[in-house]
Amino acid sequence: MPKKSTKMSGLQCLATENVWFDKQRYDDAEKCFYEGANGTAAKEREFNAILQDIAKSRQNILQSLNGSSSHAAGDQELVSRMKGMELENQTLHKVVEEMRAALKKLELRVASLEKSPAAVTCAKAAPVKAAPVKPVKVENGDDDDSDIDLFGSDDDEEAERIKQERLDAYAAKKSKKPALIAKSSILLDVKPWDDETDMGKLEECVRSVQMDGLLWGASKLVPVGYGIKKLQINCVVEDDKVGTDILEEELTKFEDYIQSIDVAAFNKI
Repeated sequence: MPKKSTKMSGLQCLATENVWFDKQRYDDAEKCFYEGANGTAAKEREFNAILQDIAKSRQNILQSLNGSSSHAAGDQELVSRMKGMELENQTLHKVVEEMRAALKKLELRVASLEKSPAAVTCAKAAPVKAAPVKPVKVENGDDDDSDIDLFGSDDDEEAERIKQERLDAYAAKKSKKPALIAKSSILLDVKPWDDETDMGKLEECVRSVQMDGLLWGASKLVPVGYGIKKLQINCVVEDDKVGTDILEEELTKFEDYIQSIDVAAFNKI
């Protein structure tokens, strides 16, 4: 007996399914599923919009706070400037008041001076003392005016004599006073020919120059370069007796040791 075939066609399978009889229930279930999914997405979008609004509000608050702080700093600077201007205004008021008081005093003084011009004239005029008049004695009751010297010729001669005596005394006192001698301090730079020059002998030659009004002072050796040293020596001279030209002329005679001479410093004493 042949086996019964277990395979069925598609139509037979669909015929055996009862889904078609419960289609309304399945449609409702599918509708609820999609509505739930769409509702969740809408809620997420609403929640995201709320978060964005909160972020914008926070940003606006921060901007407002920053603007308030900058405005507060500007207001503080304005307040400090206004205080400085008030202090300056008070100082100016004090100065103006002092000037007004001084001007008022000056006006009162001018008014008082205008009221008494005669007293001002007397106060300004320096008192002049009259010259003492030597009394003239008339002897023997002689009333002849020809013997009276009205111009005081005797007084003039006496004054001239006293003046001459004073001039003579001043001239004698001045002649006894010693005359002031003008002196100068000179610093000389004496340069040798090379580094083999005997600097001790060079200084000896320099100090050997002796003349009236010349006094040698301290000395030292100053390096010039390449092992060469110059002699720097100080001297005091009387201007009327010794000059720099004479010194240079006398020192350059030692041509074996001295190459040149320069005046480093010249000061009056």
